Parts: sequence; C-alpha cells; structure tokens
Amino acid sequence: MVLSSINKENDVLQEIGTLAIDLGNNTTVVAFQGEFADEPRLLHLPPISRDKGEVPSLVYYDEQTNHPLFLIGQQVLDRDLKELKNNQICSDFKRWIGSKDNYGFPSNYPSPEEAGEKLLEEIWKRIPPDLKVKRLVLTAPVETYRAYRSWLNKVCSSFSVDEIALIDEPTAAAMGAGLPAGSKLLVVDIGGSTIDMSLVALEGGEGKAEPVAQLLRFDGIDLEGKSKQVLRCAKVLGKSGQRLGGRDFDRWIVSKLHPNLSITESLLNSAEKLKCRLSDENISEGELLVESYTEVSQNKTFNLSLTRKQLEELLVERGLIKTLKSLFTQTFKIGLLNNCKLEDLNGVVIVGGGARIPLVRRWLEKEIEPAQLITPPPIEAVAKGALKLTPGVKIRDLLHRGVSIRCWDKKSNRHTWYPLFVAGQPWPTEKNLELILSSSKDNQQEIELVLGEPEIKGMQEVVYINGIPKVTDQKEGSEVIPWDGSNHCVFLDPPGQPGQDCLKLNFSLDQECLLIVELQDIRSGQELGRLILGSVR
Repeated sequence: MVLSSINKENDVLQEIGTLAIDLGNNTTVVAFQGEFADEPRLLHLPPISRDKGEVPSLVYYDEQTNHPLFLIGQQVLDRDLKELKNNQICSDFKRWIGSKDNYGFPSNYPSPEEAGEKLLEEIWKRIPPDLKVKRLVLTAPVETYRAYRSWLNKVCSSFSVDEIALIDEPTAAAMGAGLPAGSKLLVVDIGGSTIDMSLVALEGGEGKAEPVAQLLRFDGIDLEGKSKQVLRCAKVLGKSGQRLGGRDFDRWIVSKLHPNLSITESLLNSAEKLKCRLSDENISEGELLVESYTEVSQNKTFNLSLTRKQLEELLVERGLIKTLKSLFTQTFKIGLLNNCKLEDLNGVVIVGGGARIPLVRRWLEKEIEPAQLITPPPIEAVAKGALKLTPGVKIRDLLHRGVSIRCWDKKSNRHTWYPLFVAGQPWPTEKNLELILSSSKDNQQEIELVLGEPEIKGMQEVVYINGIPKVTDQKEGSEVIPWDGSNHCVFLDPPGQPGQDCLKLNFSLDQECLLIVELQDIRSGQELGRLILGSVR
C-alpha cells in the first residue's frame, strides 16, 4: 500500500484514490482504487456490509419510536425479522429511482429515492479513515439514466469530494472485461432490477493510445484539462434496456410455488437462494432442490422446491428469453447505423447476478456465435470496471432516447414534433443544429419552446399485476412525451406577424449531454442569449 498523504488534523495516514459505488437492486458494491495501487480492492464496511465490498440493498425505517430507527444493509438481515415490521423493510428500490411512475412500488415510507439516498449516505459515512476519496465514480442504469443522474447529483452534493463522475453500468462492465484496445464488444448486464445491453468500441490499437470508459462530468466539475494524459475516446455504438431483473425472477418463483402467500423480503430471499443454487453448473437439470421459509404471522414453515428444468421453463414462460431477444435486436439495430454487426464483435461480456443462470448463458452462446462469451466475476465487475476511469477523457457516447421540439404546422393547423437529436446519435455534438422559427399569428409576443422525449414502441414492457411482473408486447410506432417543467418562453420585440421568420436557434449537446440553445432575433440580428434546456440522455 502506498500512503499518499497525511491528514494533519487527525494525524492519520491516508491513501488517496478513487471510490466506486455500484448501487444494485439486491447488492451494492463498494470498491477503492489507490492512486499508486496496481489493483482495486473491495471495502468491508461493518456493520452494513455482508462481505468485502457487498452491502445488501436494504433499508429499514421505523418512525413510531421516540428516536426514528434506521437499519441499513446487513443490519436488517442481522436483526430477528420477528422484531421488524415487514412493510417497513424497503428493498427492490433501485429499479424505481428515476422512473416516471412507482405503481409497482409499495406505498410505505421511505420512497425509492429516499431509501437509495440513505443507503449511499451510510456507505459514505463508513469509508475507512485511512482512505481519502479524491474522486467518486458512480454507476447508472441505461433505461432511466437522465432522471437517475439528476437524483445522484442531488444526493452527492453534500459529499466532501473533489471530483464526481458517472458511467452507465454496461460500459463500466466493458472496461473491466480485459479485451485489447480496438475491440468491439457487447455487454449484457442482468442485475436485480434491470437488463441492459450495450455495444462498446474500445478505441485504440495499432499504435493508438488505449481507451478509457465513458467519464461524465457533472455537479459542475470539468475533468477535461486536469489530466496530463492524452485525450482518448470510448464509444458506445448501440444500447437498450428494460426494467426487469433478478428480483422479478424471485417473484416469479414465489408466485408459481405459493401464489397465496404474501410476498415478503424474507420469502423473496429464500427464492433467491433457491435460484442461486439452481444456477450452479454442477447441479443436474432434474435434481430437486428445496429452500425452507417460515411465515412468522402464521408460525408455519413452507418449502420452495424446484428443479433447474422447472426454473428454466418458468423463466421462458414469463418472458425472459423474449425480452432478451427484443433487447438484442434493438441494440444491433442501432449498432448497424454505426457500422457494427454481430460478426464484428471480439467478445460478449455478461455481468450481474443473472449472469450465473445457465439458461441465459446457453441462449447467449447460441445467439452470438462465433463471438466469445466472457464471464468476469458477475457481482463486482461493474464497480471494478468503473475504477478504470481516469479524468481528462474526451467522451463521445450515443443518445439512448433523443429529443424533439414542438412546432406549429401551418398546413395541418396543429402542433407537431420536430426531432432535434435522435436515438443513436453521438454526443457531444461537433456541429450545432440550426432551426428557424416563424410567428404563427398576428402580433405574436412570445414563442414557447416545448421539448419532449420520443418513446420507442414495439419492444416489451413490464407491468405489475398484484405485485407480480409480467412481460407484455407494446404496439408498433412512437410517441413523444413532453419533458416536465421544460417549457421556455422567448419574448418577441417587436411582436411577430404570421409567417414571419423571427428566431434562429442553434442547438448543441455538451459533454454532460445538456441540451443548449443559442438564440438570435433574425429581424434585428440581436443575440438573445444562451439557454440550458436540460439533460437529454
């Protein structure tokens, strides 16, 4: 270990480095990379961690006492469940952070965002005193990236750290795969709450500098220019995601074996244990395995029993393979726009708890032939991959959703949506997009800028029926969902007349994927300023 600095106030030797936190639906992974250390290490954070680097994603809150009680991670599991009120054990919350609705989340306090915030705060408090965190790297799911990023920014605003970076989970996994520079790979991340697929090109090779992962600058910290390293680029060629994961598989097991039992955290944990045991490749497909579960309210013990064959039939029946096929198709549809085909891949990396399931591995191996399936340690792969990030990196990523602006169509006499930037388009933008807006009525005093996010149809959607996830098909087509609170009014002086070109708008996406517009009054040539309209990705 290299001791990089001394905390003079407390006279404690401290190692300076980067902390990575991969918030998971079931397990949150915490790893640290010293500035001069060869390898990252997983951190043990008693009493909230289960093992080195692994903190169960659980929060318990009881507000009925004089002093509200919070239990975090392993603290929840270490307590006698008879002492705890099950409806106050908050789990399975990551999937709902950044979601537009929480219809599948229990109504008990805390909310998903509050539970996630409390978990991250408690992790931060327990960082060993001999470590000085210079840079915090956080991971985010693809599907809810924009809202999730905003939430993380708020949560981490009070953390005393010089630099905060963000990387999407599939790309972090790609960085930890160990493939050589110049490689193209598909990353499949099957976590507790989401399935993400991402095509990643590792720039470099043939004498070029080796790549680094996506490094996003937020919270006002600009990492470019702070590193002596030459600017390098990691490029995402295609991506897609679905809010479905390992915890849903546990619910499917429970609903099949004991449909009349109330779904509790303890019951789901028993189902998870059974699922993990059945994922052991040394178990034959016909061997019956049993996990016991005690229902405290009834003082009865129930058995959960399945064979691997029965588990795989259940996963297929409930739509797992159908979802994987849809995500696979969507990812490569975008990849083709960036000249990346299945035959171009150097490997396929699978991470997350679902990476252990033999059915998933067999399906992938068949679909990706002749590419090689790479299986790093599934739980810590994302966090350790994130630690490969360094500041001073130029990033060009792909938009996952895109953004449109509402315009008045004179011919149809109604509002329509005009695409500014579309899914699959790289950012930051190298050239501005120019748009001319005209007045639509007499003496128009202002033009309203209304933005929206195109929602792609034709894939699968996960809906919850009585707490059980169900995969359903969406209709083909697309619609645009207006951004909340995104309307901006530009005043016209003098007022505009029908059909008169009034405003020139130059749109761009910066290195934080913020949508920026520069405004000019065409009639007078006056510059009207610059607006930050919001985050697109």
